[in-house]
Amino acid sequence: MTLAPHHFWQTLDAPGTHEADATAGWVDGFPAALPDGRQLLLPIRVLPGDGHSAVASLIINQASFAVEDALSAVMAAMLDAVGVDVVIGVPTLGLPLANNVARRLGHTRMVALGTSRKFWYSDDYSAPMTSITSPDQQKTIFLDPRSLPLLEGKRVGVVDDVISSGTSMAAVLTLLERAGVTPVAVAAAMLQGTRWHEPLAAWRSRIMAPLASPRLALSETGRWLPSD
Repeated sequence: MTLAPHHFWQTLDAPGTHEADATAGWVDGFPAALPDGRQLLLPIRVLPGDGHSAVASLIINQASFAVEDALSAVMAAMLDAVGVDVVIGVPTLGLPLANNVARRLGHTRMVALGTSRKFWYSDDYSAPMTSITSPDQQKTIFLDPRSLPLLEGKRVGVVDDVISSGTSMAAVLTLLERAGVTPVAVAAAMLQGTRWHEPLAAWRSRIMAPLASPRLALSETGRWLPSD
């Protein structure tokens, strides 16, 4: 099925709606499946470079509210199962998910990390960060020192949109370690490929997500096949 760019991420389809055969590969979209089998068709985005590598993309702030709600419901259930008192949201696209998840857990608020430095922030609670979607942009992730009392002695869950290379989440966990916070779980909407396994090796048992997608490589037939 070929969709216009603005039509992706808008509907959850019944199990089996889209071809999910990894041996045949895909052309324009990859069907990621929720735990209950419903499928979300994700656009295949070619990565910068030789044009032969790609990922299935999820941009949650372009998704329908129904899709955001469905992903948030699964993430909330996953975090509820391990017992979370406070949700930390990772900017940028982890923030709407964290808000949604925290509400579903019955929390009155969530704690938002930031990449825009405020004058009251401290370098003691910061870490450098890069991401797969902005490889040439060096950012800094901050924790507002005024939020520390909300985290002390609490079971903390971190919420983000996608974990791909693992570098962004590694930066977040480094920042939280500096603040004396050790999350009990990390919930992402999607785990993308396996390259995150190495930088987040110590955290793999605490990382969870409703969706998973492989990295993709272009085959001789012009279809995209899983590469890792």
